[in-house]
This record gives sequence, C-alpha cells and structure tokens, in this order.
Amino acid sequence: MGPRGLGPALACCLLLAFACGPVLGRVPHTQLEQQQQQGTREPPLDHAERDEEKHEKYSSRQEEEPPASRCFRCCDPGTPMYQAIPVPQINITILKGEKGDRGDRGVQGKYGKTGSVGARGHAGPKGQKGSMGAPGDRCKNHYAAFSVGRKKPLHSNDYYQTVIFDTEFVNLYGHFNMFTGKFYCYVPGIYFFSLNVHTWNQKETYLHIMKNGEEVVILYAQVSDRSIMQSQSLMLELQDQDEVWVRLFKGERENAIFSDEFDTYITFSGYLVKPATEP
Repeated sequence: MGPRGLGPALACCLLLAFACGPVLGRVPHTQLEQQQQQGTREPPLDHAERDEEKHEKYSSRQEEEPPASRCFRCCDPGTPMYQAIPVPQINITILKGEKGDRGDRGVQGKYGKTGSVGARGHAGPKGQKGSMGAPGDRCKNHYAAFSVGRKKPLHSNDYYQTVIFDTEFVNLYGHFNMFTGKFYCYVPGIYFFSLNVHTWNQKETYLHIMKNGEEVVILYAQVSDRSIMQSQSLMLELQDQDEVWVRLFKGERENAIFSDEFDTYITFSGYLVKPATEP
C-alpha cells in the first residue's frame, strides 16, 4: 500500500474509535448503582460462575409477575414480548331477559305411518248384571194349514147356507172352526185355498168362496145327466182375524152337492204360503 492509501485508512480507524468508544466504555446504570452501594468492585468471575448467576437472575425474573405499568426492554432475556390479555368473563344470568308470551300454535304435521297391530290385552273384569228388559211380544206361529171334508149331501133352500164340514183331516193349531165352518186367520200373510165338490145329476151346482162376507170366487156346474167332480182354487192375502168359508147359493135355482157317508166327495183345504213378517 502506498503513502496515499495509508491516509484514508487511518482516518477510518480514528472515526470508528471515536464512535464506538463511548458505547464500549458505557456502564449500565443498574450495575453502577450496585458498585456504588458495595463500594468495591468484585473480582471477575469465570465462565461457569457467570452462567450460573445469569440463570438464577433470569429464572427469578420469570417467576416474578411484572407489574402491569412496568416497561421492559425487548433485549432482556426471559421477558415476554407482549403480555397476555385475560379473556373477559360474562355473567349470562345478568343478560337473561324476562319470559316472553306464548307463540301461536304451529301447523299440524303430516300423519305418520300406521304402526303394526299390538298384542291383545288382558281380559277385563266381569261387568255387573244388567237390568231386566221389557217383555217381548207374544209368541206367534208362522204356520197355518187345514183340510176338512163333508160326507153328507146338501140341498139349497130359501136362504144362503154355510157349508159345514164333518171330517177333519188337518187342522193345525185349530185355526179352522168345525162348528162354524170358517177359517180364522191368526198369522197374516199369503194363503192358498182349494174347494172340491161332486155335482148332482139333473141339478145345478152353485157355490162361492167367501172372505169376510164378500163373494171372492164361484164354483159352478150346469145341469147335466151325469154327476162330475168340480173344483176351484185361489190365493188370498189375509190380515189378522180375517174369515174364509164356503157358501151354497139360495133356492132361486135348485142346486145341490152330492156326498155319502161311505166316501168323502166334498173337501175344503188351505195353508199359509208366506207370512207377512218375512221380507
């Protein structure tokens, strides 16, 4: 290096010494106070003792909680960069308001699926005996039938004659009266009736089947040299206590019906076909 280069280098060194000298020779204020209090400088410590002293100093600083208003240097070891802010605690019971009014009822939801049938429950206790019911209607027979005959001949006279029968074949429940020669209806409904007679030769045959005093049908045979069997049948709807019988016409015309005591030539029959109580 020539004489020209030494000048500037020397100037730089002087500037560095001037700038760094106060910094290197500055003693910390805390350390200066300790030295003044002690009055004498302690002998220098070796590296092991110095490290142990720093460890105790810094650990004691960390255990102590620094006051909130104290300032720290960022370069001090063990000092937090910034303090933790405590989380605020809120008392929820203070913020709870009064109970509000009940709201409107919501819309009904959809019906759920039908569940399975549950198990049958236990039999319940036996109930008390009920009171006696009202008396029912009297027993009515739903059958009616009769069949009667006559073994004596009958001739006309000046008045109408009811044909009286002397032979009883069937008379269920006695609905046909053998003394009056009439059938009395005790079971309302539809009935079938049949009349059979034997004519008398050279005489007219003239009879009616009567219902409650009215002529319903006629059985008629003209005058003939021969006697024949003649019949008539019909169905009638009868009500309770209706009467049905056979009547011989009066003597304006000579008429008669034949029979004898050995054979039955005259018969009158009837029976119930359908009771009125059935639908």
